Amino acid sequence: MTATPTVPGYVAISRRTLDVEDYVDLARRHVGWIVGPMLAGVVVATVAAFALPNVYISQAEMQITPAQISESIVKTTINQQLTERIMQMENAILSRTSLSNIIQDPRLDLYKSDRASKPLEDVIEAMRLRDIKIQIDSLPGDGVRRASAFSISFRYPDRLKAQQTVQALITKFQDENLTTQRTQQNVVNTFVHDELSEAKAKLDQLNEELTKFRVENSGKLPEQSSLNMAQLTSLQQQLTTVNDALNRLAQEKVQYDTRLQTLNGQLQLLDMFDKESPVAAPIVKQQNEQLLAMNRAIESTESNLAQLEQVYQPTYPNIRDAKARLADLKNQRDALQKKQDQEQVKAVEALKSTSAKKATNYGEAQRMTALQGEIDGTKAAMTAKEMERQNLLKSQVNVDKQIDSYQAKLAATSGIEATYAEMIANQRAASEKYQVLQTKQQLTEQNGELLQRKAGENLDVLDPPSLPVQPAAPKRWMIVGAGTGIGFILGLALAGVQEAKDTSLKNLKDVRAYTNLPVLSSIPLLENTMLVRRKRRIAYLAWSAAVIVGIMAVSASLYYHLTTTV
Repeated sequence: MTATPTVPGYVAISRRTLDVEDYVDLARRHVGWIVGPMLAGVVVATVAAFALPNVYISQAEMQITPAQISESIVKTTINQQLTERIMQMENAILSRTSLSNIIQDPRLDLYKSDRASKPLEDVIEAMRLRDIKIQIDSLPGDGVRRASAFSISFRYPDRLKAQQTVQALITKFQDENLTTQRTQQNVVNTFVHDELSEAKAKLDQLNEELTKFRVENSGKLPEQSSLNMAQLTSLQQQLTTVNDALNRLAQEKVQYDTRLQTLNGQLQLLDMFDKESPVAAPIVKQQNEQLLAMNRAIESTESNLAQLEQVYQPTYPNIRDAKARLADLKNQRDALQKKQDQEQVKAVEALKSTSAKKATNYGEAQRMTALQGEIDGTKAAMTAKEMERQNLLKSQVNVDKQIDSYQAKLAATSGIEATYAEMIANQRAASEKYQVLQTKQQLTEQNGELLQRKAGENLDVLDPPSLPVQPAAPKRWMIVGAGTGIGFILGLALAGVQEAKDTSLKNLKDVRAYTNLPVLSSIPLLENTMLVRRKRRIAYLAWSAAVIVGIMAVSASLYYHLTTTV
């Protein structure tokens, strides 16, 4: 240590190292500075420790039990993890409104004195930050479904109210859990129901549009193209059959015309000539052969025209040429027929004027009757063939119209194929979406049923709220010990300061150390006996007063503690 000079001109010297005896002497000299602060620390700490009210902590533990139905059977529609749900419930329960209801509950009536002197918001904030503690003990990870526990504790000077407050918090947790689950379930139900209604309306609209499109384009749809192609092939085969039948009828008609012309010629010859006057026979025979050739040309032209009309449109040039040629041939045939009739009439008149009337020949009469019968049969057959031909022509026209219709349908199929494919894809997507939403609605209904039966995740009380017996705070003897220790340390510090300020020589060791002279003898300091006694009386009086005041303060604090402890 270094001595501090009090007079100018003095030189500072280093103090000698203290030993145990020096420290004992130091404590003896400054015992008042050491004991006084320590006594004050004991009294102040004791008064503070026993003046503070008891604080009791009531604690309860809750667990979240998993759903009783496996998710492989009924999948949950709540996407929140347990941690999120607990934190959400904690935020709701520790909100200003919830805590205000708990504080102002007539059964609890918490923080009555604090509410009288502080705003309610400050009381609620102090309760949230200082007195309520919610600790999550363990929570499962993702995909793990086992029970999870968390503890709720509340500290309050009244142990019964502490227990009742914890019970109120548990009730709020359970109610909030049910409310949260029902709210989430209602949100899911409403969302799925709205989506399902929208999907149903969309699907109905697409089905209606698709049905209308199918009706408007009946026979032109892509899935009907194969059927249309098969029908077109069948109609073409029918048209080929009709054309073959028409060709066959044309040939038969030529044959019947030839036979009819022959029979008519024979009948006319029998009627005009007898065996001795066959004058006009060569002329009639030549004209019949020209008429038959003309009929064959007309039939051939008609057959070619029918084949052209099957392949080409009516405005095709070859068809127009064939019709013009057919009309010309018919005119020539009519002119030849008229000319033949006139020549036959002239020949008959000439023969009648030059020939005498012959006697009736019964053999020729029978022959003429047979020829007339053959002529009538041939005409009847020709009429039947003509009717068959007309029916075939009608069939040909009908088949042509059907072929044109199916060809138009096939041509229109390629034009509507993209639109129809898009409508089919939209309808299929809407149907799949509707089916998925129906499945989700069934799932939400199952989850709602589980919620009604309380078969889902529930909050159960694992340990009910405890009724504390011993206060959790304050730690009185720890406070007393801390105060005593602080007072003792403060006393030592004050004693050290006093010792540092005192630069006098205290004993013979100081004399030898600082003068470097041998000490032959020492003379004790003699003081006035009355003065010494007076100092002692004052010290005793001061210490007695301090002790008495300390005892009184400690006693008062103990009395206050005993009278206010429930």
